[in-house]
Amino acid sequence: MDQTVSAGKVVGIYYTLKNKDGAVLDTNRRGGKPMPFLQGTGNILPALEKALEGKCKNDFLAITLEPEQGYGHKRADLVRKVPRANFPKGRELAPGMRLTGKDPDGRMRMALIVEVGEQEVTVDENHPLAGETLYFEITVCGVRDATAEETQHGHAHGPGGHAH
Repeated sequence: MDQTVSAGKVVGIYYTLKNKDGAVLDTNRRGGKPMPFLQGTGNILPALEKALEGKCKNDFLAITLEPEQGYGHKRADLVRKVPRANFPKGRELAPGMRLTGKDPDGRMRMALIVEVGEQEVTVDENHPLAGETLYFEITVCGVRDATAEETQHGHAHGPGGHAH
C-alpha cells in the first residue's frame, strides 16, 4: 500500500500554528490526536495540501503562508453595522463576543462584535486569521487509502465510521 500523500488518501497530521510573533495559535501536539483529512478535497487550506503532496509518514514540514494563501486579507466590506433590533431582545452584547448564525442560504456564518451602540452593532465577519501570515509546523503521522464511504462523503471519518 502506497504511504505517500496524494489525492484520495486519508492523512493524519500533528500540527502547530504560530503567528509572526511566535505565539502558538493552535496545536494538536499537546496530548491531542492526529488531525485526519482527505487529501485533494479542500478539507484543509489548499497551500497546505500542496505542501503535503508527495510527503510520507514521519516527514516534517515548516510552512509559511502569506494571507492570500491562508484566510485572505481583511475585507472592509465584511465589517458592517447591524440594527440592534436584529438581535434577541435582552441579549447581552459586548465587543469581543463571537456570534454564529446562518445566512439566508443556510450556510454557517461567524462574526466578531466590534462595537455595541444603542441602535447598531458593528460586526466583523472576516475570518479571525484574515490578514495574518501563518507559520505551520507539521508532522505527517499516517497515510492510508480512503474508504469508499470517505471518498463519497469527501472527508475522513474517525474510527467506527461517520457521525453526521
